[in-house]
Amino acid sequence: MPNIASLLKDEITRLCRKELRAQLDPVRNASAGYRKEIAQLKRRIDQLERQGRKLQKQVPPAQGQSIEEDRKLRFVAKGLVSLRKRLGLSIEAFAKLLHVSPQSIYNWQTGKTTPQRAQLEKLASIRSLGKREAAALLNAAD
Repeated sequence: MPNIASLLKDEITRLCRKELRAQLDPVRNASAGYRKEIAQLKRRIDQLERQGRKLQKQVPPAQGQSIEEDRKLRFVAKGLVSLRKRLGLSIEAFAKLLHVSPQSIYNWQTGKTTPQRAQLEKLASIRSLGKREAAALLNAAD
């Protein structure tokens, strides 16, 4: 005759597994459903982002606003030095052209500070100037 303790142990194990299965099956099904829903939402987000980019390309810029203004202006100290030298201007003359102090130009060139948004916009507009135009602006400022 088998041992009663081992039979009891086997029966308890069987009942526990049965109960666990009954408790875990709905959780597994819900988890699978959530994963499917998340995948669908990700696909939908990708689709909407593609649509948004396509529409963004079709929309003309607002009045008084150019595409260049939409771009983020960035500042590089070496670029400032090369711009100043290309225009053939001293630090003082370049500062006068931008309506800032020569110390600000020096600090920008050495990378100690960076220009504020208003100065970045002025710098962006000066990039397209030639030597003669820069000299004319300086003479007009005097």
